[in-house]
Amino acid sequence: MPTVFLSVVIITYNEERNIARCLEAVRSIADEVVVVDSFSTDNTVAISQQMGSRVVQHAFAGYVQQKNFATAQATHNHVLQLDADEVLTEELRQSILAAKSNWQHAGYTLARLTNYCGSWVRHGGWYPDRKLRLYDRRLGQWEGLLLHERYEVAVGQSVGALTGDALHYSYDSVEQHVQQLNRFTSIAADELWLRGKRRVSLFHLLLKPWWKFVHGYFFRLGFLDGFAGLSIATISAWGVFLKFAKLKTKAAV
Repeated sequence: MPTVFLSVVIITYNEERNIARCLEAVRSIADEVVVVDSFSTDNTVAISQQMGSRVVQHAFAGYVQQKNFATAQATHNHVLQLDADEVLTEELRQSILAAKSNWQHAGYTLARLTNYCGSWVRHGGWYPDRKLRLYDRRLGQWEGLLLHERYEVAVGQSVGALTGDALHYSYDSVEQHVQQLNRFTSIAADELWLRGKRRVSLFHLLLKPWWKFVHGYFFRLGFLDGFAGLSIATISAWGVFLKFAKLKTKAAV
């Protein structure tokens, strides 16, 4: 198969802190870059345009819908979808170039290495955190409800794996993590509601959070990541409680 052309698509909202770093890292692999922006109020759009990206403004309607819309804006059928807080390493760039020159699958997964408050997290279930991000858009689509969107290839299609990491700059502070957690647990509770989940017991409110902490911190070796591992395990457990507590209050209304 001849070398394919690659569109890099990125969805953004107020990402002026991250977008330049993300765009710089895709220069050598992208045949075009499309930034789909949800009407940012900072300099995200200006920075993206200055760095040669084509910007499309589109109101945010959910992660699945936004990523499918962004994929459709690409000029080329072969697409790499990134978040603005992700940066490709040189090893991953070379792996993507190799896939471009010898495309063999409907999609390819990549590993994400997360930076949490200045520390790289390699345990607790946060690494390698493989995601399918490089794909032929004719052979799949983004699926899911409100949260945890995923790209699914068509039945019978194969998926390959890229080498190298995407560096994920997640949270600069514990405060930022907690703020995001509050938002995501509200969305997660809404998703459970849409799935028909109504009953919330002490099992959900006590045992599931406890197991989330034990599993991440001890069984998945989160303690090896020091303070970052402890913070992640504790806040993640709190997130499980919040999700079910919010669902319980919805069911009580």
